[in-house]
Amino acid sequence: MQQTSMVINSVAYRDGGKVGDVPMADISEVLKEAGTFVWLGLYEPDDALLRDVQSEFGLHELAVEDALHAHQRPKIETYGDTVFVVLNTAQLVDEHIVFGETHLFVGSNFIVSVRHGASTTYASLREKCERTPQQLGRGPGYVLYAVLDFVVDHYQPIANQLEDVFQDLEKDIFNDRFDRAAIGRLYQLKSQLLRLRSAVLPVQEICSQLIRFHDNLVPKELRAYFRDVEDHVNRIVALLDAISEMLTTAIQVNLAIVTVGQGEVVKRLAGWGAILAIPTVVFSLYGMNFEVMPELKWHYAYPTVVAATIAGCCVLYRRLRRAEWI
Repeated sequence: MQQTSMVINSVAYRDGGKVGDVPMADISEVLKEAGTFVWLGLYEPDDALLRDVQSEFGLHELAVEDALHAHQRPKIETYGDTVFVVLNTAQLVDEHIVFGETHLFVGSNFIVSVRHGASTTYASLREKCERTPQQLGRGPGYVLYAVLDFVVDHYQPIANQLEDVFQDLEKDIFNDRFDRAAIGRLYQLKSQLLRLRSAVLPVQEICSQLIRFHDNLVPKELRAYFRDVEDHVNRIVALLDAISEMLTTAIQVNLAIVTVGQGEVVKRLAGWGAILAIPTVVFSLYGMNFEVMPELKWHYAYPTVVAATIAGCCVLYRRLRRAEWI
């Protein structure tokens, strides 16, 4: 029963039409039938199930180990007549990206999809393929394209959502104070952008290799489909790069604004310090115990000195005001 829960679908197709479900033990026999291919879908299979799959499809041991342990970077590898593709899937949960993996074993008459972690079920994708028998009749190569396109299409709304998050944060950045929480959120956003980019960008190379080196899986009539996926990847990467660049600029601008603001504060403090220096010098001079000092015996000496001090402060204040130091 546990193994059954890990096998999502095991279906044989011939000439674009569904032949029927195939038990695991009968797969190797079905693969011998001309014009027939098998699409097997697994979710987090254990070692025993993957060994059965390896035996039925004749998969390479190293690729099976990768599919078992997951935590692989996106890549494409060739083992004999079988192509092994690793994709990172992504879902946005509470403004945080949760990543999963999809491993694909593709041969001339089969495709095995192995999902790990956060990943949307491929049930809707399978139904869509079955509604287009003419395309499905092109074999596992078309299913491979459909899976790639399905995964890439799920990147786009995540990238758009991250752009919206950045625009909301941007409002808190362009002010004259240092907002540590906003800066922290921006750094988290940048980390998510880089992680998503590292998941998206390798799909471009995967499509390129499939077009150039795998004519048996991607015939001429299918190449345009893979180039379309490439184009989608390029647009998403361009959007992520633009957001990342704007994010970096926003952080730098915020720091510059804060620095300029601090400079203005220092200028004002320096200006008021200069004004206060006048009475400080005058009154400290008169606070000394000299026996002979000008104006000490003059009746109007005190108000005259105070008035002169105030006048000096006012003149300096006006000059500093014009220079925009205060």
